[in-house]
Amino acid sequence: MKNVNYEVHPKENIYFSICLVISLIVYALIGFAIVGSMSSRTGGAEFFVIFFYAGMILLYLFVSLGLLVGYIKGNAIKLTKNQFPEAYAILEKQSEQLGLNIIPSAYILQSGGVLNAFATKFVGRNYVVIYSEIFELAYEQGQDALEFVIGHELGHIKRNHITKSLYLIPSAIIPLLRPAYSRACEYTCDNIGKALNSNGAKDGLLILAAGKGLYKKVNVDDYINVESQDNSFWKWFSEKVSSHPNLPKRVERMK
Repeated sequence: MKNVNYEVHPKENIYFSICLVISLIVYALIGFAIVGSMSSRTGGAEFFVIFFYAGMILLYLFVSLGLLVGYIKGNAIKLTKNQFPEAYAILEKQSEQLGLNIIPSAYILQSGGVLNAFATKFVGRNYVVIYSEIFELAYEQGQDALEFVIGHELGHIKRNHITKSLYLIPSAIIPLLRPAYSRACEYTCDNIGKALNSNGAKDGLLILAAGKGLYKKVNVDDYINVESQDNSFWKWFSEKVSSHPNLPKRVERMK
Protein backbone atom coordinates (compact mmCIF):
# COMPACT_ATOMS: atom_id res chain seq x y z
CA MET A 1 0.00 0.00 0.00
CA LYS A 2 1.35 3.42 -0.98
CA ASN A 3 2.36 5.71 1.88
CA VAL A 4 0.44 8.96 2.20
CA ASN A 5 2.08 12.37 1.70
CA TYR A 6 1.10 15.24 3.96
CA GLU A 7 2.20 18.76 4.82
CA VAL A 8 3.68 19.56 8.22
CA HIS A 9 2.47 22.98 9.31
CA PRO A 10 5.54 25.25 9.16
CA LYS A 11 4.96 26.72 12.62
CA GLU A 12 5.08 23.26 14.22
CA ASN A 13 8.81 22.89 13.60
CA ILE A 14 9.48 26.52 14.54
CA TYR A 15 7.66 26.33 17.86
CA PHE A 16 9.10 22.89 18.57
CA SER A 17 12.63 24.25 18.13
CA ILE A 18 11.92 27.17 20.47
CA CYS A 19 10.33 24.91 23.08
CA LEU A 20 13.24 22.49 22.82
CA VAL A 21 15.88 25.19 23.34
CA ILE A 22 14.04 26.60 26.36
CA SER A 23 13.53 23.11 27.82
CA LEU A 24 17.21 22.26 27.39
CA ILE A 25 18.18 25.49 29.15
CA VAL A 26 15.86 24.64 32.06
CA TYR A 27 17.24 21.09 32.23
CA ALA A 28 20.78 22.48 32.23
CA LEU A 29 19.94 24.92 35.05
CA ILE A 30 18.46 22.08 37.07
CA GLY A 31 21.60 20.05 36.46
CA PHE A 32 23.84 22.91 37.62
CA ALA A 33 21.65 23.34 40.70
CA ILE A 34 22.01 19.65 41.54
CA VAL A 35 25.79 19.72 41.12
CA GLY A 36 26.00 22.89 43.19
CA SER A 37 23.87 21.46 45.97
CA MET A 38 25.99 18.32 46.18
CA SER A 39 29.13 20.37 46.76
CA SER A 40 27.57 22.80 49.23
CA ARG A 41 27.83 22.76 53.01
CA THR A 42 24.30 21.46 53.36
CA GLY A 43 25.54 18.09 52.16
CA GLY A 44 23.16 17.80 49.21
CA ALA A 45 19.92 18.72 50.99
CA GLU A 46 18.88 20.87 48.01
CA PHE A 47 19.70 17.93 45.75
CA PHE A 48 17.30 15.74 47.70
CA VAL A 49 14.54 18.37 47.60
CA ILE A 50 14.87 18.82 43.83
CA PHE A 51 14.74 15.10 43.18
CA PHE A 52 11.86 14.63 45.58
CA TYR A 53 9.63 17.17 43.86
CA ALA A 54 10.70 16.04 40.38
CA GLY A 55 9.89 12.48 41.37
CA MET A 56 6.49 13.50 42.73
CA ILE A 57 5.65 15.28 39.48
CA LEU A 58 6.69 12.28 37.39
CA LEU A 59 4.75 9.94 39.66
CA TYR A 60 1.65 12.13 39.35
CA LEU A 61 1.90 12.11 35.54
CA PHE A 62 2.46 8.34 35.47
CA VAL A 63 -0.47 7.58 37.77
CA SER A 64 -2.78 10.02 35.93
CA LEU A 65 -2.03 8.41 32.56
CA GLY A 66 -2.33 4.95 34.07
CA LEU A 67 -5.75 5.75 35.49
CA LEU A 68 -6.89 7.19 32.15
CA VAL A 69 -5.76 4.11 30.24
CA GLY A 70 -7.26 1.86 32.91
CA TYR A 71 -10.60 3.64 32.63
CA ILE A 72 -10.53 3.32 28.85
CA LYS A 73 -9.76 -0.40 28.97
CA GLY A 74 -12.39 -0.99 31.63
CA ASN A 75 -15.25 0.97 30.06
CA ALA A 76 -14.68 1.44 26.33
CA ILE A 77 -15.09 -1.03 23.45
CA LYS A 78 -11.89 -2.01 21.69
CA LEU A 79 -11.86 -2.16 17.89
CA THR A 80 -10.79 -5.56 16.58
CA LYS A 81 -11.27 -7.63 13.45
CA ASN A 82 -14.40 -9.02 15.08
CA GLN A 83 -15.60 -5.86 16.86
CA PHE A 84 -16.67 -3.14 14.39
CA PRO A 85 -14.48 -4.68 11.67
CA GLU A 86 -15.15 -1.84 9.19
CA ALA A 87 -13.64 0.72 11.58
CA TYR A 88 -10.77 -1.58 12.46
CA ALA A 89 -10.03 -1.93 8.74
CA ILE A 90 -9.73 1.88 8.55
CA LEU A 91 -7.36 1.88 11.51
CA GLU A 92 -5.28 -0.91 9.98
CA LYS A 93 -5.15 0.71 6.53
CA GLN A 94 -4.24 4.18 7.77
CA SER A 95 -1.61 2.86 10.17
CA GLU A 96 0.06 1.16 7.21
CA GLN A 97 -0.22 4.28 5.06
CA LEU A 98 1.46 6.33 7.78
CA GLY A 99 4.20 3.77 8.25
CA LEU A 100 3.32 2.90 11.85
CA ASN A 101 5.06 -0.32 12.85
CA ILE A 102 2.42 -1.23 15.44
CA ILE A 103 -1.30 -0.61 15.02
CA PRO A 104 -2.46 1.54 17.99
CA SER A 105 -5.14 0.19 20.28
CA ALA A 106 -8.38 2.00 19.39
CA TYR A 107 -11.48 2.25 21.56
CA ILE A 108 -15.03 3.60 21.32
CA LEU A 109 -16.05 5.49 24.44
CA GLN A 110 -19.53 6.72 25.37
CA SER A 111 -19.12 10.37 26.35
CA GLY A 112 -22.59 11.68 27.18
CA GLY A 113 -22.94 13.48 23.87
CA VAL A 114 -19.46 15.04 23.74
CA LEU A 115 -18.06 15.04 20.22
CA ASN A 116 -14.35 14.40 20.25
CA ALA A 117 -11.49 11.95 19.90
CA PHE A 118 -7.97 11.87 21.28
CA ALA A 119 -4.71 9.96 21.23
CA THR A 120 -2.51 9.14 24.19
CA LYS A 121 0.50 7.01 25.06
CA PHE A 122 1.33 4.93 28.13
CA VAL A 123 4.31 2.63 28.80
CA GLY A 124 5.30 2.65 25.13
CA ARG A 125 1.83 1.78 23.83
CA ASN A 126 -0.26 4.16 21.71
CA TYR A 127 -4.01 4.53 22.15
CA VAL A 128 -6.73 6.19 20.09
CA VAL A 129 -10.11 6.93 21.67
CA ILE A 130 -13.12 7.86 19.54
CA TYR A 131 -16.20 9.16 21.29
CA SER A 132 -19.31 7.22 20.33
CA GLU A 133 -21.26 10.19 18.95
CA ILE A 134 -18.71 10.65 16.16
CA PHE A 135 -18.35 6.93 15.61
CA GLU A 136 -22.07 6.58 14.92
CA LEU A 137 -21.64 8.64 11.77
CA ALA A 138 -19.81 5.80 10.08
CA TYR A 139 -23.01 3.79 10.17
CA GLU A 140 -25.46 6.64 9.53
CA GLN A 141 -23.80 8.90 6.96
CA GLY A 142 -20.85 6.95 5.55
CA GLN A 143 -17.33 6.66 6.86
CA ASP A 144 -15.53 9.64 5.29
CA ALA A 145 -15.78 11.83 8.39
CA LEU A 146 -14.73 8.93 10.60
CA GLU A 147 -11.68 8.28 8.41
CA PHE A 148 -10.66 11.91 8.80
CA VAL A 149 -11.07 11.78 12.59
CA ILE A 150 -9.09 8.55 12.93
CA GLY A 151 -6.44 9.87 10.56
CA HIS A 152 -6.12 13.07 12.59
CA GLU A 153 -5.49 11.13 15.80
CA LEU A 154 -3.06 8.76 14.11
CA GLY A 155 -1.28 11.90 12.95
CA HIS A 156 -0.41 12.72 16.56
CA ILE A 157 1.15 9.26 16.87
CA LYS A 158 2.98 9.55 13.56
CA ARG A 159 4.44 12.92 14.54
CA ASN A 160 5.25 11.66 18.06
CA HIS A 161 3.46 14.67 19.56
CA ILE A 162 2.63 12.97 22.85
CA THR A 163 6.21 12.04 23.75
CA LYS A 164 7.53 15.38 22.54
CA SER A 165 5.07 17.23 24.76
CA LEU A 166 6.42 15.41 27.82
CA TYR A 167 10.00 16.36 26.97
CA LEU A 168 8.96 19.98 26.42
CA ILE A 169 7.18 20.48 29.75
CA PRO A 170 9.79 23.01 31.02
CA SER A 171 9.03 25.32 28.09
CA ALA A 172 5.65 26.03 29.75
CA ILE A 173 7.46 28.73 31.75
CA ILE A 174 7.06 30.94 28.66
CA PRO A 175 3.42 32.11 28.52
CA LEU A 176 1.43 31.14 25.42
CA LEU A 177 4.33 29.19 23.85
CA ARG A 178 3.15 25.65 24.53
CA PRO A 179 -0.42 26.35 23.35
CA ALA A 180 1.00 27.85 20.15
CA TYR A 181 3.02 24.68 19.55
CA SER A 182 -0.04 22.54 20.27
CA ARG A 183 -2.20 24.49 17.80
CA ALA A 184 0.43 24.06 15.09
CA CYS A 185 0.41 20.31 15.80
CA GLU A 186 -3.37 20.28 15.38
CA TYR A 187 -3.06 21.94 11.98
CA THR A 188 -0.52 19.31 10.94
CA CYS A 189 -2.83 16.51 12.04
CA ASP A 190 -5.71 18.09 10.13
CA ASN A 191 -3.45 17.92 7.06
CA ILE A 192 -2.75 14.26 7.77
CA GLY A 193 -6.44 13.47 8.20
CA LYS A 194 -7.22 15.25 4.93
CA ALA A 195 -4.43 13.42 3.12
CA LEU A 196 -5.94 10.13 4.26
CA ASN A 197 -9.51 11.14 3.33
CA SER A 198 -10.07 14.54 1.76
CA ASN A 199 -13.83 13.96 1.43
CA GLY A 200 -14.29 13.78 5.19
CA ALA A 201 -12.07 16.68 6.24
CA LYS A 202 -14.58 19.52 6.26
CA ASP A 203 -17.44 17.46 7.63
CA GLY A 204 -15.22 15.88 10.28
CA LEU A 205 -14.58 19.34 11.71
CA LEU A 206 -18.09 20.71 11.27
CA ILE A 207 -19.38 17.82 13.35
CA LEU A 208 -17.38 19.20 16.28
CA ALA A 209 -19.08 22.56 15.88
CA ALA A 210 -22.71 21.67 15.12
CA GLY A 211 -23.10 18.02 16.08
CA LYS A 212 -23.75 14.95 14.02
CA GLY A 213 -27.33 15.92 13.26
CA LEU A 214 -26.91 19.54 12.14
CA TYR A 215 -23.46 19.73 10.58
CA LYS A 216 -24.81 19.25 7.05
CA LYS A 217 -27.09 22.28 7.43
CA VAL A 218 -24.26 24.67 8.32
CA ASN A 219 -23.62 27.48 5.83
CA VAL A 220 -19.85 27.03 5.69
CA ASP A 221 -19.04 30.34 4.01
CA ASP A 222 -21.10 32.30 6.54
CA TYR A 223 -19.56 30.31 9.41
CA ILE A 224 -16.08 31.29 8.24
CA ASN A 225 -16.95 34.92 7.43
CA VAL A 226 -18.58 35.60 10.80
CA GLU A 227 -15.49 34.34 12.60
CA SER A 228 -13.11 36.40 10.46
CA GLN A 229 -15.10 39.61 11.06
CA ASP A 230 -15.17 39.20 14.84
CA ASN A 231 -11.96 40.76 16.15
CA SER A 232 -12.89 40.95 19.82
CA PHE A 233 -10.07 40.67 22.35
CA TRP A 234 -11.53 37.79 24.32
CA LYS A 235 -12.07 35.64 21.25
CA TRP A 236 -8.47 36.28 20.23
CA PHE A 237 -7.10 35.66 23.72
CA SER A 238 -9.12 32.50 24.32
CA GLU A 239 -7.53 30.99 21.23
CA LYS A 240 -4.04 32.04 22.30
CA VAL A 241 -4.32 30.11 25.56
CA SER A 242 -6.02 27.12 23.90
CA SER A 243 -4.36 23.94 22.67
CA HIS A 244 -6.60 23.92 19.57
CA PRO A 245 -7.19 26.59 16.90
CA ASN A 246 -10.66 28.04 16.59
CA LEU A 247 -12.79 25.66 14.54
CA PRO A 248 -13.74 28.09 11.73
CA LYS A 249 -10.05 28.53 10.94
CA ARG A 250 -9.58 24.79 10.74
CA VAL A 251 -12.66 24.39 8.55
CA GLU A 252 -11.45 27.14 6.20
CA ARG A 253 -8.10 25.38 5.73
CA MET A 254 -9.83 22.09 4.96
CA LYS A 255 -12.34 23.78 2.63
